[in-house]
Amino acid sequence: MKPADKLLAPDNHTLVLIDYEGQMAFATHSHAMQELRQNVGLVCGGSKVFAIPTINTTVGEDHFAGPVFPEILEHYPKAEYPYIDRTSMNTWEDEAAYQAIIKPGKKKIVMAGLWTSVCIVYPALSALEEGYEVYVIADACGDVSTEAHERAMDRMVQAGVQPITAVQYVLELQRDWNRPTAGAVSKLMKRYAGTYGIGMQYAERMLKH
Repeated sequence: MKPADKLLAPDNHTLVLIDYEGQMAFATHSHAMQELRQNVGLVCGGSKVFAIPTINTTVGEDHFAGPVFPEILEHYPKAEYPYIDRTSMNTWEDEAAYQAIIKPGKKKIVMAGLWTSVCIVYPALSALEEGYEVYVIADACGDVSTEAHERAMDRMVQAGVQPITAVQYVLELQRDWNRPTAGAVSKLMKRYAGTYGIGMQYAERMLKH
């Protein structure tokens, strides 16, 4: 039985994390910031567990937008992983970022970041035009208003982007609890996945009885 080609797997995509910085977060009102940070932590943790090629990019980090979220630095410390700083609002138009994204040679690209209507829409539509399959983690993105976020998602979906969520992303990579990554994924879910994670913790404890 062959799984659908549209499903994400650890070996078939690149993850691009865009502008998770203080200046962008201050004006984000489409999602509660704590929820957004948890979803970002889950995505980053999952990408590390499954060794996904992950590109971290910022905009004007030292003079405008500031450092990235602690949830990203925890999994991708700057001493060990490169961060690409840009001036362009469209990551796809920055030569260094573009080359880093296409270098792994994956035809599927997963994106998440701030803000949805600018820093996600622009590279998502650009990647689509170059023939890539593009997935956007909707609840790990945010914008200045719910309206801005939702209209941006609508625009991308109409163009062919596939919307997913943070929990869906990590579980789609796991897909079978018999795989050796199950313990690490379970730990991530219990930490970041809200009531689902609490449910996993409850089940582990209570099923012992």
